[in-house]
Amino acid sequence: MAQEAPEVQIVNKRRIYCDGSDDVLGHPRVWLQIPKDVNFAECPYCDKRFEFEA
Repeated sequence: MAQEAPEVQIVNKRRIYCDGSDDVLGHPRVWLQIPKDVNFAECPYCDKRFEFEA
């Protein structure tokens, strides 16, 4: 059974980063590339989903 991502953020760039959040409980910054064929990427640390919208 699939679970929803904890948070979804709409972005207008295909190269983005995630650091968990602005508070102390974040995670190391990771850079993500959103593929053109699926138009989304998920953070491997916190599962935040970034959806591309042109």
